[in-house]
Amino acid sequence: MADNRIGVRELVELTVRTGDLDPVTTNSNNTAMLGASIHRRLQAAHDSDYEKEVYLAQTVDVNGVAYTIDGRADGVDTSKARTVIEEIKTSARDWADVTPNTKDRYWAQARVYGHFLCADRGLAEVELDLIYYQTTTDQITRFTEVKSAQALADDFEDLLNDFADWLKMRSDIVARRDASIADLPFPFPAYRKGQRELAAAVYRTVANETRLFVEAPTGTGKTISTLFPVVKAMGAGLIQRAFYLTAKQSTRHVTEEAMALMTAHGLRAKSITLTAKDTITFADEPDDPSVNPYMLGYYDRLKPALKDLLAHEDAITRPVIEQYARKHTLDPFEFSLDVSLFCDVIICDYNYLFDPAVFLQRFFAEPDNGNFFLVDEAHNLVDRAREMYSAELTDTDFAALRVAIDKEKGKGLPPVKGALSKVLTAFDAVRLTVNGQPLTFQKPQLDDFIAQLTGFTGAVHDWLGQDPATRKQTTVDLVLPVFFSAISYLRIADYYNAAYETEIEDQGPALRLKELCLDPSEFISDCLDKGRGAVLFSATLSPLAYYQDVLGGRDQSLAYRLPSPFPKANLKVLVTQFITPTYRNRQASLPSLIASLTMLVTTKPGHYLIFLPSHSYLTEVAAAFQAANPTLDAVVQAPSMTAEERTAFLARFQSDERPVVGFAVLGGIFSEGIDLGGSRLIGVAVVTVGLPGLNPESDRLRAYFDAQGKDGFAYAYQLPGFNNVLQAGGRVIRGAKDVGVVLLADSRFAGPRYAPLFPPHWTHATVAADLDDMATQLIDFWEAHHENRTHP
Repeated sequence: MADNRIGVRELVELTVRTGDLDPVTTNSNNTAMLGASIHRRLQAAHDSDYEKEVYLAQTVDVNGVAYTIDGRADGVDTSKARTVIEEIKTSARDWADVTPNTKDRYWAQARVYGHFLCADRGLAEVELDLIYYQTTTDQITRFTEVKSAQALADDFEDLLNDFADWLKMRSDIVARRDASIADLPFPFPAYRKGQRELAAAVYRTVANETRLFVEAPTGTGKTISTLFPVVKAMGAGLIQRAFYLTAKQSTRHVTEEAMALMTAHGLRAKSITLTAKDTITFADEPDDPSVNPYMLGYYDRLKPALKDLLAHEDAITRPVIEQYARKHTLDPFEFSLDVSLFCDVIICDYNYLFDPAVFLQRFFAEPDNGNFFLVDEAHNLVDRAREMYSAELTDTDFAALRVAIDKEKGKGLPPVKGALSKVLTAFDAVRLTVNGQPLTFQKPQLDDFIAQLTGFTGAVHDWLGQDPATRKQTTVDLVLPVFFSAISYLRIADYYNAAYETEIEDQGPALRLKELCLDPSEFISDCLDKGRGAVLFSATLSPLAYYQDVLGGRDQSLAYRLPSPFPKANLKVLVTQFITPTYRNRQASLPSLIASLTMLVTTKPGHYLIFLPSHSYLTEVAAAFQAANPTLDAVVQAPSMTAEERTAFLARFQSDERPVVGFAVLGGIFSEGIDLGGSRLIGVAVVTVGLPGLNPESDRLRAYFDAQGKDGFAYAYQLPGFNNVLQAGGRVIRGAKDVGVVLLADSRFAGPRYAPLFPPHWTHATVAADLDDMATQLIDFWEAHHENRTHP
């Protein structure tokens, strides 16, 4: 059974916090590794009687429900007459500049750990040492108080009384939720083919505390088939909270609909959809938190707002958050995070779990067996994770800032200017090492550069922590973008290991440095370890072993592939043996390609999509096709399209009046995530095997995996490209009555590198030896399905 767990930090922050929300000056800029290394250094100064990272917990009863409140004390020293418990805090700010609110939270944490230690070891009193390490000066300040066990117990009781109504509110939510789940039926009259098996596999994954990788073709109903068993496991007490993680906003809407469907069948659970900060922030919020009415006094208004919302809402979508945030004058993004603490299902982007810059510390600071993760469209996580764990900087940004603030004056600004000059010198030192080569890669981390960048961020953070009256807002606006870029680079520097290389691009006037993550699988696995288990699923996860490897499930996961729920005979997969449109052969193969595309769209008139690997090739093929078929309507994807233009493109497929042929980029906005069922799309052609263009970063990726004894070409080029092919082909059959064609216009699809990768619902693919053979096969297929394809 999953514990009702509450972290000491969560307890303290909700009960002790008052006053303003100020993300610029109240958050430390220290990176995880820096803080951890300082902790280790201070801990190592003690003798063998010193205990590090001491786990402490106490179970309390609230409203008849047991809650475990736990955390880790930084250190316990038993070498003295009186036991000492240490709480270590690190920041770039001077202690005098730390807000009273923050100091109160520091002491509250220390006192809770003191109480737990006294209760655990039968101590009559304990010495509490609050150790404050200022990173910009390496100054250590120690504050000490001696507390009796009774006084600490009283302090804890006061905290608990303050928190009790929140615990009761949460326990009431859980009790109502679990009662509703007991008899909750599957919210459809019957399971589709494969749905029951998938739901059972997901439930077993929760029960067995493992990871499951699932390829579930279009039409399986992946969202409800994964969410329903997880909700059932929640009702059985196996978990307390589910995170539904997605790559796209459209998928989050589908998940909201699945929750609404279960609600209509009796579920009473709290779900919330988290929206990106830059999207949900109110337009009238000023950038400066010190004058932002939604942040000033935030914590004084938070509790009434939480009680108001939770008393009236179950499906907490973006409009709901905005409504209550307006009503109570709260920053909507921060409010959504605080509301999420009381929710059962949290629907959010990948980055809230996997991105080291924005992951939800309130949930993931410590592993929690009550959490479970559903990762939708998991094939997208490979590239997203590489981006999350990579970072880059360009010296021109720092040079421009140096010029911009050169004549600015103000307290604390000279150290910023000096540190900025040192960073520019460090850039120059790196440039000298590449000897004029325009692009180089190196394995070792740039330690000297990192040190100067750390000095710069410390100086800026110290400056920002001073009285706002001592600096001009225009100067702050100049400094902050560069400061945040530097912070991001340092954050990734914490993770730099053998799976990284540093990319150095000397562009002449500019020098670009990039910490390039080649293999984020270890980091993904560490993130998934924050919960009881995970299911990672997609319609295209072939080959499963590859995705298990690159998504951190190599040694501790199961794999499961569902058959397509739709009749295999309804899909014609055809490979053109007579066309090989490699890059060097594109001109020579163009006449045969245009002839085959013309044959495809004229044998059975209707709506088609033609996918090509690049905009330049798309433009060439589309022009040649339109010249050969001037009477056919065509629509072509532009290199950049507004939301209105994308909508207009898709709108051409909604009418049956005139057939339309669309040309789109493989792996682009129209190759996945669009649903053109029925007669809105009867065929897709994919031109080439989808290999990404050769580029230096992918070549480094290839070399890295080759060195690991794997097929570097497959990992860097072939398999990512093939996934794009599968996604494009998946646009055709969207319902049980759909009929259509997938034309693979490249002979390599029939060869030994690609044919074995075909998913089960493509293994009946046939090969066309020439244009006549292709015509015969298409005619036979459509005659076998002579009835018009209609909307399901």
